[in-house]
Amino acid sequence: MIKKSYFKTNHGDPKPLSCESSFTVRFNELDPMDIVWHGNYAIYFEEGRLAFGKKFGLGYMDFYDKGVTIPLKQIHFDFFKPLEFAKTYKIETLLYWNEAARLDFEFRIYNRDGDIMTSGYSIQLMIDKDKGILVSKPDFYEEVCQKWREGKL
Repeated sequence: MIKKSYFKTNHGDPKPLSCESSFTVRFNELDPMDIVWHGNYAIYFEEGRLAFGKKFGLGYMDFYDKGVTIPLKQIHFDFFKPLEFAKTYKIETLLYWNEAARLDFEFRIYNRDGDIMTSGYSIQLMIDKDKGILVSKPDFYEEVCQKWREGKL
């Protein structure tokens, strides 16, 4: 189990929003060593991110429809145990509170026994339709954050 988050939290920050989903490793995702090729982990994180967006109304199109895109700024992986063909894994996706106009996601992949296989994080910025980096949260996201602060999510 992970003892410490990748992201610093401050006293008074709301707890992270969380979503769980699962995936099964497909044959085409393996490398010559018969384990998942490392480049596929970004896809697994993305699957978790998509499930999270659907659950909380914070998907790519939810932002895009409001004139905001959320490109990836940074991604990081820590590999503990390899993922194997035809096995199903759980991915936990957490969004951490941030005062800035960005999304701080943490990901944890678990096997059926609850062992952590991989963890990591991604940071996404908020960009307006003219490709300018937003320094404050757009109104629709600030409304979501208000509900988050109030414990209504």
